[in-house]
Formats: sequence, structure tokens, C-alpha cells
Amino acid sequence: MYNTRLDGLTEYPFQRLTALLAGVSPPENAPQIIMSIGEPQHTPPALLLETLARNTSDWGKYPPTAGTPDYRAAVAAWCDRRYGLPSGFLDPERHVLPVAGSREALFMAAQLCVPPEKNGRAPSVLMPNPFYQVYFGAAVMSGAEPIFVPATKTSGFLPDYAGVAPVDLARTAMAYLCTPANPQGTIASLDVLKDAIRLARKHDFVLISDECYSEIYTDTPPAGALEACAALGEGMKNVLVFNSLSKRSSVPGLRAGFVAGDADLIAKFSKLRAHGGAVQPLPLMAAAAALWRDETHVEENRHLYRAKSEDAARIFGNAYGFYRPAGGFFLWLDVGDGEAATKALWSKAGVKVLPGGYLARTDKNTNPGSAYIRVALVHDRARTESALARMKHTLDTL
Repeated sequence: MYNTRLDGLTEYPFQRLTALLAGVSPPENAPQIIMSIGEPQHTPPALLLETLARNTSDWGKYPPTAGTPDYRAAVAAWCDRRYGLPSGFLDPERHVLPVAGSREALFMAAQLCVPPEKNGRAPSVLMPNPFYQVYFGAAVMSGAEPIFVPATKTSGFLPDYAGVAPVDLARTAMAYLCTPANPQGTIASLDVLKDAIRLARKHDFVLISDECYSEIYTDTPPAGALEACAALGEGMKNVLVFNSLSKRSSVPGLRAGFVAGDADLIAKFSKLRAHGGAVQPLPLMAAAAALWRDETHVEENRHLYRAKSEDAARIFGNAYGFYRPAGGFFLWLDVGDGEAATKALWSKAGVKVLPGGYLARTDKNTNPGSAYIRVALVHDRARTESALARMKHTLDTL
């Protein structure tokens, strides 16, 4: 006996990648470079260990689900600075909830937001296609029908939720929006975010704004859903924003994030997480609060990503549909056949990437990611430059 909704899940992208490359060996004369996973390899800031060392006495205490007042205050203050929020707009006691990274919280959000039915019909969850696979798993395991909305070159790599059929919007319980987008690096403008919030309120669904790549950008700091809420002047109703330190501070193992937004939803989320949510240990929460308060290491991190993006532009030019992503650290390259290119890059160049089709679902007989590969620029600059040069050479010979 088990939850048969599990049967609706596909294999996770990295499990599929392992199966694809089974029996494929990388060359012996080239160092292997893993660029398939968005796991930052930059040196974590010294502030992390310094703060941990000052809080060792708290390892013997259970952390509260709501986190510490200091952590919530650090997050609220960061949001205020980053998005220019009006004084008092974001109350750390009512609008902020710490989470163990954004991944499990994005998954649990469906348990929070998806009812048994919506307007007398089975509920649905909107998501871009391609998308972060957690969105799909969350929808399926909550009993909702995933509705895949194309986020392709034609649509500017952003989903047009307003174009979803009215009959489906009427039963939509929540919609995921990732900005900067994974994998394409597209940034939703302030106007796009405002329109998405208006749509959520009109049809009474929850907008889930996944902003974990918000601090890695090429030129202009990306707008955020909290900023859009403040601009609309109607509070944060129907909106939840998710962010974490994993990418911003190069500490994916710290598992430090937050959810902010609609006070009623935050209260209900806290109740849900008290039953099954992972909570950061207090020393880690103290270190995370210190990182949210510091911008120096973030600027250094962003500078390194920009330099690697410049290297990629020099190496690829306009080949394989290359463009410099406005945000995030992924390249989204059109190689014609993502699986074939992935196998060739591993066997001939020793570089592991991810087929774009593994980040998308076939809809109307088309998989919008099948022609692409996703490349994570997460290593140091020299290692990344070497890998990109080997990739370009290999792709040119296919």
C-alpha cells in the first residue's frame, strides 16, 4: 500500500541523466567537469564560519518553526533594502517564515494552496514549460492537474498565464513563476509581475514567485513580486515569494531560505510546517541572518558570474542560439538534439551537461526543451572557461 499519486511522477532529471550516460565513458586525457547541476562552487564567505563559531552553544536547542526574531528581522530588512519597500510594508512577525532552502518549501506550497476542488472542479496548477521539476512534483502529489504554459523563445521565455483558457483559470489554485527563470535566465519585468498578481487576484489563486536567482544578474537588479505588490498598493494578498542564500551567497548546503507575503497564508504555512517541515538549527540560522545583512560577498559573487558570462559570450559568439542570460548562471543552448549533444560532450570533452528536454514536458506532441542543453556556470573562472572551450570545439564537430 502506498500513495498512488507517486505513479504520476517522472524520474527526476538527474536520474534520467545517469541513465542516459550509463555505459558512456569520458575521455581519459581530460579532467571531468560537472556542469549539469546548479550547485555553486564559489568559496563560501568567511562570515559564515565566523558566525557559526560564535553560536555553538545553540546546537543543543530545538529551533522553533517560525525561526528566530533575528532571522525574520534580517530577512525583512533585506527585502526592504533590495526592493525599496515602504516602511512597515513587510512585518517580520506576520509576513516572513524561514524555510530550509526554497526547494522543500516550494514543494510544500502546493499542500498549503491546493484545495480538494476549485469551483466544483479538480484543481489545477500553472507552471512554465520548461520548469523547475519540483513544481510538477508538488502539483501531482497535491492532487492537482499540472497545466504547462510554454516559456519558449517565441514568448520571450516567460509563460503567458493570462492566455490560459478561462475555464482553466477558474480552477487554478496556484501558479509558479520563476524569475530569473531556470533554465533560460529571463527576468520578469515589474509590469509582468504586476499583471501576474492582478490575474491571481482576479481568479483567486496564489502566485508563487520563485526568486532564488534574484541576486545573480548581468545589468539591472531584477524586480520582485514584493516590489510589485508595493507598487500596486493593495498589500500582499494571494502572493508568496520564495528566496534563499544558496545562489546569492554560494552556500547551497546551508539550506537557508524564506517565504514572504500574504499574512494569512504565512500563518497557515507555519501551521503546516509545524507538522512536517524541516527547520534550520539555531547556529545555522544565526549564520544565515548575518549573510542576509551583508552585501559585500554578494557583489563579489555576482562579479565572478558576470566574468564567466563574458567568457561564454567570447567563446560561443552567436553559435547555438547563445545569448547572455539577464539573470541566473545557466546557459540555454540550442544544439538541435539535447540528448545526443549531452552524450557527445561527456564522451568527447568530459563535460557533463543536462538535456533541456529533461526540464520540460511534452505538450501537444512537442517538448520545448528537447533541442537544448542547460549548462551551469558554477565552477571557478578558469575551470569554466576551459570547459566552455572544450564544449564549443566538440559541438562544432558534431
